[in-house]
Amino acid sequence: MPEAVFSVKNLTYTIPNEKEPLFHDVSFEVNKGDVVIIRGPSGCGKTTLLKCLSHLNVYSGRISLFGKTPKQYGVPSYRTKVCYVPQRPSMLPGTPMGFLKTVHTFKSRQAYHTSEQDAIESALKLSEHWNITSDLWDKDWTGLSGGEAQRIALAVAVSLPGAVVLLVDEPTSALDEATSEKVENSLIELCDLPESSIEALIWITHSDEQAERVGTRTLTLEKGTGTEGVHLVSA
Repeated sequence: MPEAVFSVKNLTYTIPNEKEPLFHDVSFEVNKGDVVIIRGPSGCGKTTLLKCLSHLNVYSGRISLFGKTPKQYGVPSYRTKVCYVPQRPSMLPGTPMGFLKTVHTFKSRQAYHTSEQDAIESALKLSEHWNITSDLWDKDWTGLSGGEAQRIALAVAVSLPGAVVLLVDEPTSALDEATSEKVENSLIELCDLPESSIEALIWITHSDEQAERVGTRTLTLEKGTGTEGVHLVSA
């Protein structure tokens, strides 16, 4: 049996200054080509789970990519490979173009030998397919609509090489049906394109219809009672 692309074992997270964990003992594996849907009621920790998977939160348990932990890769390199795209990227400073150029200079990106111009052209081409005009890349993030910011942030994550697992938090929640379908199709196709480094997606959605369209399987977080906390009820 081939090794899982991504593995999570006994993941537990406790909010600072709280006694009981928000979620506990979450375990699952992600294989090549998977689009894993994360479901659960509001407040159960779905976004927090993605932040733990990208090593942005302090947690207990073991997370590994191809058998290596974030510390074994080096955290910056790991975050390049396990790439988190937040639901509200409009909180970022500056402009999307400035952000793309800055991220391209990071040491963790240099191993991929992609020129800045190639990254820009790739991002602009994809975002244009998603109905984003080039002038929006030079607007402040705060001046973009929620849907514009979502699509541009996704284009940045995809155009910069190195991502193996893409973590997306309701990536189409602010989009109309037609544009949402374009984004869905593009993200799913990435897992199959030979030139793409992306091998799997972990995707939060509140839409039953979207989960059915894009997911290969679903992980459901459920709130327990008392000290039971949030736990995984299906994988």
